[in-house]
Amino acid sequence: MPMGYVATTALFAWCTFFAVVAPRRPRPLATLSFWFGLGLNEVPFVGIYVLVASTALAAAQGDLDSAEAKVTVAVAAVATVGLALSAWRGLRTDQVVVRALEQGLGTGWRVRVRVPLRRRRPWARILLLPAPMRRRDVRRIANISYGDAGRRNLLDVYRRRDAPQNAPVLIYFHGGGYTGGAKNREARPLLYRLAGQGWVCVSANYRLRPQTTFPGHQIDAKKVIAWVREHAPEYGGDPSGLFVAGSSAGSNLAALCALTANDPVFQPGFESADTSVTAAICLYGYYGHYFGDPPTEPPPPLQPQGYIHSGAPPFLVAHGTMDALATVEGARNFVDQLRRASDSTVVYAELPGGQHAFDVFHSPRFEAVVDGAEAFAAWVLATAQHTPDPTR
Repeated sequence: MPMGYVATTALFAWCTFFAVVAPRRPRPLATLSFWFGLGLNEVPFVGIYVLVASTALAAAQGDLDSAEAKVTVAVAAVATVGLALSAWRGLRTDQVVVRALEQGLGTGWRVRVRVPLRRRRPWARILLLPAPMRRRDVRRIANISYGDAGRRNLLDVYRRRDAPQNAPVLIYFHGGGYTGGAKNREARPLLYRLAGQGWVCVSANYRLRPQTTFPGHQIDAKKVIAWVREHAPEYGGDPSGLFVAGSSAGSNLAALCALTANDPVFQPGFESADTSVTAAICLYGYYGHYFGDPPTEPPPPLQPQGYIHSGAPPFLVAHGTMDALATVEGARNFVDQLRRASDSTVVYAELPGGQHAFDVFHSPRFEAVVDGAEAFAAWVLATAQHTPDPTR
């Protein structure tokens, strides 16, 4: 019995358990769920390929006759079933996102969307090349400085090579718990998709702990918005359509940016800069503890739920039901408070089986979220164009 086959099967069965079961309590098990389960949860097809290929190879070599081999084959079969379940959960995201759009935007939302939306998933990429890859039609202009904090104050601009003008702009902030992360890690399928559709996308670093703490991260995020307001036209962007997005800690930043437009507390030295945004797209963020209904004590200052108000811009929030690091209950509570207080649209997509960092790969789950984000943004822009200006 080849030990390589046993080791491969054991490793993939271990990771499949954390992908499918994904225990969220206690905290050590939740951490294991994230680190061991994320990859196979998003790209289970890869795990199925490996298990089937390794079993077929062992069979071709005549190594499946022993009792140990039969146990290993059984484990591989169970793991394959688990991965198929994970794949099914990911495929369901398409329907979940459509229902979320209908609930948040109304059943006739497609009438207002005047841009061509993708009708089919890129299945060849999902099944064969799920890792993020550059697009030939999109240029990434890297490491532009927007502040004085060295590499932590650098941003990248993504735009189509034919450089369309007057394009809407998306600013994206990475995750990492304010202690790590980089501007070219998560959400690249979203950045390249929108840039390929003619958007100007900006992905920015910001200062981390221990170099700074709150509100230093938020001040950097505001500086990025101010930079985009000033410089986006140089890259073909029109900052009158300015969306802010983020993942995990970056989602916290994006939400706070959307809820604290032009707040001088977060704009020391550039108080006059316009830091308002058109809408926010928040992926698997942490938005604050739930203290009761109504809250019995105020949330800490870095939690977006403490800044909710009636004038908040539209929000799209996407969160996985099996997120081990930022609870889905927290996302539900944030959305519920937004919907109660805000006069704007709130779209909430709760992704079945979704784990933290679901935006790393070209997976069925994230490709569905990308389509939902594109539809949401198109609807917001179309609605803004058809809303009369009360100042006129």
